[in-house]
Amino acid sequence: MKLALFALLSFTTLAQVNSLSKEQLIEYTKQNPFERFADGRPKAPDALLEKFRAMSAEEMLSIVRKGYPNQYVDGFQIINPSKNLVGRAMTLQLMPSRPDVADVDQAKWRAGHNGARLSHQTAIDMLQKGDVFVVDAFGNKNAGGIVGDNLAYYVWKTTGNGFVIDGAIRDLNGIAPTGMGGYFRTAVPDAIRDVMVTGINVPVRIGHVTVLPGDIVVGDREGVYFIPPHLAQDIVDEAEITHAHDVWTKLKFDEGKYKSTEIYGRPSDPALIQEYETYLKANVEPRIWERYQKRNAPAPARR
Repeated sequence: MKLALFALLSFTTLAQVNSLSKEQLIEYTKQNPFERFADGRPKAPDALLEKFRAMSAEEMLSIVRKGYPNQYVDGFQIINPSKNLVGRAMTLQLMPSRPDVADVDQAKWRAGHNGARLSHQTAIDMLQKGDVFVVDAFGNKNAGGIVGDNLAYYVWKTTGNGFVIDGAIRDLNGIAPTGMGGYFRTAVPDAIRDVMVTGINVPVRIGHVTVLPGDIVVGDREGVYFIPPHLAQDIVDEAEITHAHDVWTKLKFDEGKYKSTEIYGRPSDPALIQEYETYLKANVEPRIWERYQKRNAPAPARR
């Protein structure tokens, strides 16, 4: 217990000195099966991200069965609810300003970066194509807008995606017409103030979720999932089965011949089960069909 506590305290301390080293980031994301950015951040493939774009929050519920019950957060205002937000998390941690801490961090940053000032724009300038800017602003609207229309426009043009900000934004009327994806707690007229940068590309808390750099961010009109990369392919595979099941269910309802209890869920009628499985086999990838068969194979008879 003491060792675990020491490790946690050490990690927290490291997380507040502007960034994790490449080696530390690799250690905390060691289950990542994909390539990485130069800084060690997991880089889930674009093709896999594209599959998430068509998914709903309900189709990602299998993450709970995999032992990750705290990866979904809601209660945001959403700039474009009809457009899903999908990308790789690039994180920024902010805290309420405290001069003695901020002075030390600024001095260290300037010494290592040719006198450049450390600010939230430092993180924004690190964004890459396919990123989602994920900001822990501790839900504080009094910290002002973390981005306004100009910086939001930069985020959008740089990443092709948008942001998840656990805090406020500003210039909402200027941001909305871009069509970018954006999740935020509230909009205010004031610019960012009275906060300091305490971490870039470190684990952050968004609501009750712990987000690691490189997590796959999937937002729809209900809320946002933050998916560890090593779980991504399994979740996509299970979602394909769920999606095919939902399509088949609605097709059967369209026939007007069945009660909901006869179709919704797993049908009890052997003929309907056969029809459903024939449909499923024809509409999912072969490896996913094999996975379904293994999962639904009858248990061996007891002797």
